[in-house]
Amino acid sequence: MRYKLFGKSGLRVSELCLGTMTFGTKGIEWGADYDTSKEIFDLYANMGGNFLDTANRYTDGTSELFLGEFIHEDRDHFVLATKYSIRDKMGDPNYCGNHRKNLRRSIEASLKRLKTGYIDILWLHAWDFTTPVEEVLRSLDDLISAGKVNYIGISNTPAWIIAQANTLAELRGWSSFMGIQIEYSLLERTAEREILPLAKSFDLAITPWAPLGAGILTGKYLKKESGRLQPGNYKLTPTSEKIASAVVEVAKDVGCSPAQVALNWLRQKNQVVIPILGARKLEQLKDTMGCLSFELDKNHLNQLSQVSAIDLGVPHEQLRKEASRQNLFGGTFESIDNHRS
Repeated sequence: MRYKLFGKSGLRVSELCLGTMTFGTKGIEWGADYDTSKEIFDLYANMGGNFLDTANRYTDGTSELFLGEFIHEDRDHFVLATKYSIRDKMGDPNYCGNHRKNLRRSIEASLKRLKTGYIDILWLHAWDFTTPVEEVLRSLDDLISAGKVNYIGISNTPAWIIAQANTLAELRGWSSFMGIQIEYSLLERTAEREILPLAKSFDLAITPWAPLGAGILTGKYLKKESGRLQPGNYKLTPTSEKIASAVVEVAKDVGCSPAQVALNWLRQKNQVVIPILGARKLEQLKDTMGCLSFELDKNHLNQLSQVSAIDLGVPHEQLRKEASRQNLFGGTFESIDNHRS
């Protein structure tokens, strides 16, 4: 295991993050019981992993309860991340959302379940489009000043809001977001339109969830194996089947598993991308952790990128055309050392 800096902070996190949405069986049918969760945690930790991701709502709080016990004896070793925003109670508008009241209520409940006095990274789980950016930033900055949170990140939020927030934070002298958590994989590349360029420009870490496309990129649905996705699911399409088949083909060439191929396509981006691994069986984590033992060559990376390519949309497709470059650079584009391109 190697380590990366978390965005433009000095925080050192392992190059793979352990997602714990599956820790516990309360409220879901596909979770792992206590003993299995402990085995998964131990395997990850024994291989040098220190970056743990949970949330207040995962398995109705059971995920945080399990993690609190697992890390208690060596709390300061681990980089513990949790989230707020998602509801803890139905029918009450202040038990959810991005605002200060819910933030304080949620963080206190998480600290209690996790049996710790501080959170290393607190993620805003999803943008609610009602709380002002200023209120969010100042409330999070207050938690950092109080010693209850070390760093902050933001998840499932439009790029323009993140850019606005970090620019405002710099202007006001508040703590800014150090990372972005977003769905990103060979099956879901639309984050490349705005989110990834934003992250690179602002020096933010990307922590993709669903890096295996809900299991599609493992190839199991090509073999008609059972899984979380039922026949007819919107993710099971001819396009996803084509991409999964390409991943399986590369895996055969390399001599590894399809899951390892899909993860290394993410890990070998030219910016900080730290995939979040989820598992409900020990064998699943053993397989995915195997991606650390090799890298894909350029030909395989290009093959995967081509089969999964997306239309970048307006204005990106227009600006990348040769005619646009000619108009903007007067035929001198190739002679300009443009490190930003």
